[in-house]
Amino acid sequence: MSEDNLILAINPGSTSTKIGVYRGLVPPRGDMEKLVDKSIPHGVEELSPFKNITDQFGFRKAAILKTLEEGGIGLNAIVLIMGRGGLTKPVKSGILEVNAAMLHDLKTGAFGVHASNLGGLIAHELTLMLPRAKAYTADPVVVDELEDVARISGHPLFPKVSVFHALNQKATARIHAEKTGARYEDLNLIVAHLGGGISVGAHRRGRVIDVNQALNGDGPFSPERSGTLPAAALAEACFSGKHTREEVLKMITGKGGYVAYLGTNSAAEVEERAAAGDARAKLVRDAMVRQVAKEIGAMAVVLEGKIDAVLLTGGIAHSETFSGDIRAQVEFLAPVYVYPGENEIFALAYNGNRILQGKAEVMEYK
Repeated sequence: MSEDNLILAINPGSTSTKIGVYRGLVPPRGDMEKLVDKSIPHGVEELSPFKNITDQFGFRKAAILKTLEEGGIGLNAIVLIMGRGGLTKPVKSGILEVNAAMLHDLKTGAFGVHASNLGGLIAHELTLMLPRAKAYTADPVVVDELEDVARISGHPLFPKVSVFHALNQKATARIHAEKTGARYEDLNLIVAHLGGGISVGAHRRGRVIDVNQALNGDGPFSPERSGTLPAAALAEACFSGKHTREEVLKMITGKGGYVAYLGTNSAAEVEERAAAGDARAKLVRDAMVRQVAKEIGAMAVVLEGKIDAVLLTGGIAHSETFSGDIRAQVEFLAPVYVYPGENEIFALAYNGNRILQGKAEVMEYK
């Protein structure tokens, strides 16, 4: 099997590391060929020894190399490594080369800490082993297309910033547009990414004009994030003397949501427990359904009710029951379509192939 021009895509998420290997093809040779598509799960116990996400760097890198070896992938055949973009300065939608400035911001967590920060870091580290390869990111979580009115939070000390699942939301919206014979730039869509974190975006003619800050304290709670919390109660907890700063931050991101209520970050496990008659699991699970539906309703207002479709995506969307319950609450707004799973690996590889084809403009991170 020829292994020229392989593209490695890396997507570190809060509960897994997903990788894909594609053979990049240039027209008229055809479409990309998928060689590896693997999700490496990381449970709460497996990640508990690490004090913070950056400490997981070596653990996740080793898991990727092992998976590539098991898949029979020759490392020297990899020419592009596409890492999921992390928390950096706000950027335009597109492709960015991993450079020293980006590495500094990802390592130090200058703009926040998230598993996606490891995407660029691991991609760059692997290029040191592979003389032919270069590292890039595409549509990182800090893509910012917000309208100014969406930046007002309620107090000037706490401006709202754009942090969401941009790569998957954009890819899912474009896939839906192609399947319906439309242009993404002509549609009004509400896209809900349902995963370890949950983001719900209002896409107006190709721009995400409003979206909840999905990382650390805004919008629906998720398997391991608390979402929006009562502000006064949170302030009381901060100054009670019972919790350290780090512990409070973990309550918000990492040990909130399902983890806090039910002791697991597995949405599939919660679905099973609820179906088996666990009343507590069902109550918390139903609350998450309602919060997602309420956020979709909020974005319907942003789009002034002019909505072509509501799209549900992300790993939790694999659950027909969970997706069905959201559909039942919001389908009066617009037709609901489910695109289960994360299209992020394909989207990363697709952007990498655009580089090989000479179709992509690569931006510099400054």
